Amino acid sequence: MEGPSCRVSAGAEEPRPSGRRDAGSEPTWDTKTHFRVCRFIMETGVKLCMRSVPVATACVLYHRFFQRVTSRVYEPYLVAMSCLYLAGKVEEQHIRTRDIINVSHRYFNKGSAPLECDKEFWDLRDSVVHCELLILRQLNFHVSFEHPHKYLLHYLLSVKSLVNRHTWSRTPVAETSWALLRDCYHGDMCIRHTPQHIAVAALYLALSSYGVELPAGEKEWWPETENLDLRR
Repeated sequence: MEGPSCRVSAGAEEPRPSGRRDAGSEPTWDTKTHFRVCRFIMETGVKLCMRSVPVATACVLYHRFFQRVTSRVYEPYLVAMSCLYLAGKVEEQHIRTRDIINVSHRYFNKGSAPLECDKEFWDLRDSVVHCELLILRQLNFHVSFEHPHKYLLHYLLSVKSLVNRHTWSRTPVAETSWALLRDCYHGDMCIRHTPQHIAVAALYLALSSYGVELPAGEKEWWPETENLDLRR
């Protein structure tokens, strides 16, 4: 399979890149790579019929792992496959390794047939399982996370009750908020800020994009976004 290889070395040196960049600077090689790999996680999760929270957990696992190691030592796409497998366990939506491998194989080889159960398949399966153990060790088995989804749902319901119903029905505020929230997982913003701040920032940006304003006296909770720099 082109893309993820089987090079996972538990004994390799593990430098600690920050993965961040200053505002206005060009994206680094790592930043671009992690963006593409998280897009792979999301597209593969959709094809595996995974719910949004397990996919979000897989992205967080991926970002937290690469906080501690470098993508130049570990194969990012293999780590991503293991994160999907582990996220399914954490969020109680178990996904078979065979399904993850076959969907990933089709992702990199459009129109190809599923892999045969030959040595290549079993070597890749062993790599996914061994990489899962490596992720668990690197994260000290802390693999349960709080996501912004429940907060955003609560905020959307609250704001919907305050806004004119005709204005709400004409503007896709809810859909845009969820899309912005999903985009947060392409980068490490999802692990650098609290879930409440990410949720309220996504909603605030969606409302601002469509010019929807809350009634006077209902804006006290927006200052929650002041400490959240979406440009980083």
